Amino acid sequence: MGALPYIFAFTIITSASIFLRLLYILPAFNPTRPSPRPKGQPTRLLIVLGSGGHTAEMLSLLHTLDPTRYTHRSYVVSSGDDFSALKAIEFENTLASKHEENERKVKDLLSTYDVSVVPRAREIHQPLLSTPWSSMRCLLACFAILRTPAIQQTAIITNAKRDDMQNSVMGVQYTYPDLIVANGPATAVLIIVAALMLRFFGMRGTKGKMRTVYVESWARVSTLSLSGKILRAGGMVDRMLVQWDTLAKRGQGEFRGALVR
Repeated sequence: MGALPYIFAFTIITSASIFLRLLYILPAFNPTRPSPRPKGQPTRLLIVLGSGGHTAEMLSLLHTLDPTRYTHRSYVVSSGDDFSALKAIEFENTLASKHEENERKVKDLLSTYDVSVVPRAREIHQPLLSTPWSSMRCLLACFAILRTPAIQQTAIITNAKRDDMQNSVMGVQYTYPDLIVANGPATAVLIIVAALMLRFFGMRGTKGKMRTVYVESWARVSTLSLSGKILRAGGMVDRMLVQWDTLAKRGQGEFRGALVR
């Protein structure tokens, strides 16, 4: 008979296994609800800042963020986007000021953040032929950020002595993000793809982690952005939020009102 039937059978079994695995991990085909978490339990939120107006929209969206619920925030910005990195730090300083006013309500909370930089998936006017290479560099950097958060930069410390800060930080074990919130350009797509790939291969510690929410830009009234189209077509996000009812009526996502101020 030769080896051909065995090769054919192996191909069929492998393809079916990959297909079933994808159906299992893709949120569109296997939606799950997050497990309830006690308030103050160490929780990591990853926020993708897409630069310019996307960054402004994202930080506006997060203006009511409760640092006692998401005790560590990881901000991801593209290389050369100093504006977004500075805005993330300003946002954390604002959170610190707000939280100091309410510190009597929350005891012994240590809240931290970090800002990570990834290579741009594609530069402006970059030739299409070199885009796959730059996108791969960005994807590899996204894997590293998802797996190894840097939590040394502390934004908020309440009822804890500064001298004890390092000991407190070392005692908190942050692993993969519990939640990823993204909007905007290609970096958002690659972060979500990286999260799905880690879950696809069943990496240790990914179970119940890296739920994803993509928020379409307020400027998108009648059609989704290219990033939104890719993520929706692939069923890759747990929640696709749109800010115009016209998009929701066309089945392009969930409408919860305008989310930016």
